Amino acid sequence: MNPQAVRLHQRRTFLTNSCRGVGAVALASLLDDRASAAAKVEKWKGVVTKPHVPPKVKRVIFMVMAGGASHLELFDHKPELGKRHGQPMPESVTKGQPIAQLQGAKLTCFGPQWGFKKQGKSGQEMNELFVHLPEVADDLCIVRSCKTEAINHDPAHTFMNTGSSVSGRPSMGSWLTYGLGAEADDLPGFVVLTSNGRGGQNQPIAARQWAAGFLPGEFQGVQLRSKGDPVLYLPTPAGVAQDQQKDVIDAVAELNKLQNAAVDDPEIATRIAQYELAFKMQTSVPALMEFKDEQAKVLESYGTKGPDGSFAGNCLLARRLAQKGVRFIQLYHRDWDHHGGIKDGIKLKIEEIDRPLAALIKDLKRLGMYNDTLIVLTGEFGRTPMSQGGSGRDHHMKGFSVLLAGGAVKGGLSYGATDEFGYHAEKDVFPIHDLHATMLHLLGVDHLKLTYKFQGRDYRLTDVHGHVVKDILA
Repeated sequence: MNPQAVRLHQRRTFLTNSCRGVGAVALASLLDDRASAAAKVEKWKGVVTKPHVPPKVKRVIFMVMAGGASHLELFDHKPELGKRHGQPMPESVTKGQPIAQLQGAKLTCFGPQWGFKKQGKSGQEMNELFVHLPEVADDLCIVRSCKTEAINHDPAHTFMNTGSSVSGRPSMGSWLTYGLGAEADDLPGFVVLTSNGRGGQNQPIAARQWAAGFLPGEFQGVQLRSKGDPVLYLPTPAGVAQDQQKDVIDAVAELNKLQNAAVDDPEIATRIAQYELAFKMQTSVPALMEFKDEQAKVLESYGTKGPDGSFAGNCLLARRLAQKGVRFIQLYHRDWDHHGGIKDGIKLKIEEIDRPLAALIKDLKRLGMYNDTLIVLTGEFGRTPMSQGGSGRDHHMKGFSVLLAGGAVKGGLSYGATDEFGYHAEKDVFPIHDLHATMLHLLGVDHLKLTYKFQGRDYRLTDVHGHVVKDILA
């Protein structure tokens, strides 16, 4: 290209870009006021501006014993099953029923592998291996008639979290933060913690289990890692001062506001809010994970020295999150998939959850937080009363136990029942949708009214099912 052509090309490029630049400046000037007013992102206060019913609790600590905790070794004593140990399972119980890995196999009764004891004034029955949980037996509401609609791990987790076995729906924590907002200014409203058991059966838990689905992305759960950086890439980069990073955040926010004013995209508003929250979390999260302010006797009661990735450490971290105003705290404790070796496996699991679960209940009482906290402990399903491989149990969806605690539920109550084999929930059947409806009710939300329109349909956490189980409420 000759010099004259270069000069002509450069002149044209300059004039073109200059015109566009002047236009952009003019547009920015016109949109500035609109951006400031319309795209300013404030703290989300929830769509339920006035409670549908008087709220009984402020927060939920939802514990999932991932892998499928055996109700028959924990809270559902079946002496008749023990008497029939080794005998054929009656066909009348299992005929036509969905079975996971035992389909087509010879079905043999498999009695409880440990004894049971009645605990507390209420006589709550639980595995004899529990040492600390019996101290709070009269605070526990044990639902023995829960049932779900999925028989394999991932869809069962999805159903427990979203009310549907179809992926893509919002998780219950997302529904809560969408409906009620977040109390904390510098922490998410929905936090997830995971821990591994010592048995080695630690199946992965997909992050979509705490996703927001078709709700705006700001309502998804945030996983805090118990070891290393609690949130990846959250710390300020080396060589960058906090005020410098704040300048970048503010500049990016202004650009996003201009774009949002032009296209009105809710995901842009989400992005602005999440940048701001991430900046605040750079201070709040490290302080949250620092346990030096905890009394030695408190650490000892949980059986932990700090955020070590254990269930005990996560229980204490859950209490700290609750103190900071986090509305929905979900704990996953893995390694409950006992297809074999269930006798030794359940002993190991009880050792891991016994002390910290009891300590959490006592600690919330000590801090005056027990009455307005709902604690839920469940698996994604239960285990079969039939033997698998001579020493284990298969997945089971027709009946299992859920433990509830908190001032809003009746302590010392055993609700519902399975049949004499622990197979079918048959008295006061308690579907997952009822658990969700009751949980929302305690938070002041009518499950029928918390909806979100998507693809022409009003969706809700309980889908087209669910009712509040008032018999378990205090």
